[in-house]
Amino acid sequence: MITGTTKSGFSFSLPENAVDNMELIDALADSMDDDPLAVSRVCRLFLGEETRKRLYGHLRSEHGRVPVTAVVQELKDMFDAFGKQGKNSSSSPG
Repeated sequence: MITGTTKSGFSFSLPENAVDNMELIDALADSMDDDPLAVSRVCRLFLGEETRKRLYGHLRSEHGRVPVTAVVQELKDMFDAFGKQGKNSSSSPG
């Protein structure tokens, strides 16, 4: 499991293989092509329903909306955690 806390204080725990999903990679590529709907697909594929709902609750504004920019920042923080923890779990050169 990859665990961490985003800069805003959202705690998460995701399976190490969460990023090993070609549909997730496709959705990330679509998001780079300015497809605003791709962010929603990335959330569902990367986080799963339960964690996605918790994230939205964490980010929900006083007006009841979940800002897209905040979700994107949280996803970046979580992907960064995967990179850092993945490097730490690899075997050291010998």
